[in-house]
Amino acid sequence: MRYWALILGASSGFGAATARAFADEGYGIIGVHFDRAAAMEGVNKLIQDLKSKNIPVHYFNVNAADETKRKYVLDEIEKIFVKGEDTLRCLLHSIAFGTLKPYIGEKPEDDLTQKQLEMTIDVMGNSIVYWSRDVVRRNLMDPGGKIFGMTSSGGHRVIYGYGAVSAAKAVLESHCRQLAMELARFGISVSPVQAGVTDTPAMRKIPNSDAIVEDALRRNPFHRLTTPEDVAEIIVSITKQKGNWMNGNMIYADGGENIVEL
Repeated sequence: MRYWALILGASSGFGAATARAFADEGYGIIGVHFDRAAAMEGVNKLIQDLKSKNIPVHYFNVNAADETKRKYVLDEIEKIFVKGEDTLRCLLHSIAFGTLKPYIGEKPEDDLTQKQLEMTIDVMGNSIVYWSRDVVRRNLMDPGGKIFGMTSSGGHRVIYGYGAVSAAKAVLESHCRQLAMELARFGISVSPVQAGVTDTPAMRKIPNSDAIVEDALRRNPFHRLTTPEDVAEIIVSITKQKGNWMNGNMIYADGGENIVEL
């Protein structure tokens, strides 16, 4: 049986690191990303690096939150897979695309709009439900498969300008719990993964990110930031486990950062 990893948000940060880690283990990689032409040089280099490991690699530059595009990608996966020989072992939801604006700004035009709030929650939160459901309905993941949703401390802590993303993370965590209950009958586990503060492109867009980094360095027992590779190692390790008894609970990939208060 050939195992595959389907990674949403596969071109940078946690998604790219996890793709590399799975490739090192011989997994086929299916990456979904949404990048403009300016970023494609880096994406293409990543794809070539993955292919150099002699594993099958298929990347799709589409909006993962678009229903039509989701259907297209899954149709393509069905064409790639040979029944009884290929299966998704992991689905990672690592989409970082949302609006970083205050609910109530200094001026009315600075306010977060209804459209922006709903888009952020749908893309970063709700979309894990649709991908998970369609993967299961199409029988693309066998018993023993693992689904992960990338979250952050923003799911239960507040940062100025992070409200929409914070809400999306809380929604994602709730969806993971519900999916964990409903997909257990298929032998599939679902868990949110809370990474520590990590220097990623998405992180740098958060208002006052320098202060967030300083706080994390003070609190983390290892006195360093989490890296995408730290998180990828944990996701791959859990995916390789035959059992799926780790289900529905938060997986902290932060070196202990979450437990320390200064």
